[in-house]
Amino acid sequence: MAYEDIIVERSEHALEITLNRPDKLNAMREQTAVEIMDAMDGAERDRKIVAVIFRGSDRAFCTGVDTSEFKEKPEERFDIYRARKRTRKMGAMMRFVVNYTKPVVSAIEGLALGGGLELAMFGDIVVCGEGAELGLPEARLGLMPGGGGTQNLPRLIGAPLAKELMWTGRRIPAAEAKAYRLCNHVVPKGQAMEKAREIVGQIAKNSQLSVMVVKQAVNRGLDMSLANGVATEADLFYLLTFSDDREEGLEAFREKRKPNFKGS
Repeated sequence: MAYEDIIVERSEHALEITLNRPDKLNAMREQTAVEIMDAMDGAERDRKIVAVIFRGSDRAFCTGVDTSEFKEKPEERFDIYRARKRTRKMGAMMRFVVNYTKPVVSAIEGLALGGGLELAMFGDIVVCGEGAELGLPEARLGLMPGGGGTQNLPRLIGAPLAKELMWTGRRIPAAEAKAYRLCNHVVPKGQAMEKAREIVGQIAKNSQLSVMVVKQAVNRGLDMSLANGVATEADLFYLLTFSDDREEGLEAFREKRKPNFKGS
């Protein structure tokens, strides 16, 4: 499909999705969500694509959901509630990202607010440039986070601090976000994308089957007891016994050479 709200490019190892609504500070609308899912869907089946990288502009990664789309009439409110799980594309996109089988990296420069921060939290790795500001300000508008923020933020930084940030709507700078482990790295302003590509390049050296099952083990285990998580890990560990990549990795280690992984 032809994209209007995003720019899609391929680097050596990644599909790079740039949110491209500068007049709206990259706020997302339903169409944006449809385009993101379409682009990521094709990349998931492309073995040359190791990961997806999200980026915005120097001024804003993404400032959330475009509030101009909140135009429901009073008599439509119940219908909107009824349709929230199947019809609304923004929610579908967030669920799509959290279930994506390849690594998702967000390179944040400028503002990452509301749904923009929620999108980043549904991914796997967050890199911030100095000067980035992150926050969930929905309460200031009589709203609340609706893209997973009330669930992801407490899991990442703990419930008391998450409540404070959502209740106050305060924006936190990149250094503070890193101290809370809300982002992995803080780099000089303008270099977040460079760092994201560096990380993807390191991931690309390894077996993509291993990368995939590690992501599954971690994500599934977060909602399990330790015992069930360990059992799931063991199942996935032994599943790799059937892969050619496992044999190639072990043989390369014995022969002291770089492995030639094929994802099979």
